[in-house]
Amino acid sequence: MARSKRELQEINAGSMADIAFLLLVFFLVTTTMDSSWGLSRKLPPPLIEDQEPPPPIKDRNVFVVLANANDQLLVEGELMDIANLREAAIEFISNPQRKEELPEFKEVDVDIFGKMPVSKQVISLQNDNGTSYNLYIQVQNELEAAYNELRNQLSLEKFGTKYSILEEMSKSDDASVSEPAKAKVKAVRQVYPQRISEAEPKETGS
Repeated sequence: MARSKRELQEINAGSMADIAFLLLVFFLVTTTMDSSWGLSRKLPPPLIEDQEPPPPIKDRNVFVVLANANDQLLVEGELMDIANLREAAIEFISNPQRKEELPEFKEVDVDIFGKMPVSKQVISLQNDNGTSYNLYIQVQNELEAAYNELRNQLSLEKFGTKYSILEEMSKSDDASVSEPAKAKVKAVRQVYPQRISEAEPKETGS
């Protein structure tokens, strides 16, 4: 006598689809996106009609960095390896020997520190339409690292703590930790303000 074959029960696919949809909604609602990517740059405000243009900046106060279409880095008109950009930027920003061809300084009343000499430095970053994204990011990283290195040095000298650590402390939920750290971070930034002026990309033909 042949055995009767047991029919396999069908799986309810509709229920599985509902569960998958609910899981998707759950992850979309509960997942936080990391927003630390990107470059923070403040664009100059548009000129208002009849508004006087800002006074010209002296050449000695401007550090011109150009990344051309051939992915060559030119600093002050001279070819430079990306590995040397940070050191050159630090020399320009700080002008430790107060050279006449490097930026001027002015006395500024800085929070916590009092009167401090602050450089009138501005870094002018120019890119070509053909500049690779890789070189663009490397240049941005090296320039930002130059400012952070100087800020770390000043913070260690004045507070015995690196600027990068103070930045982390300023984000603390504990006000007794974050508020003093914010004041110190502000003071350091006043001495070494990050001034990077980024021009519209253009065709350099080189």
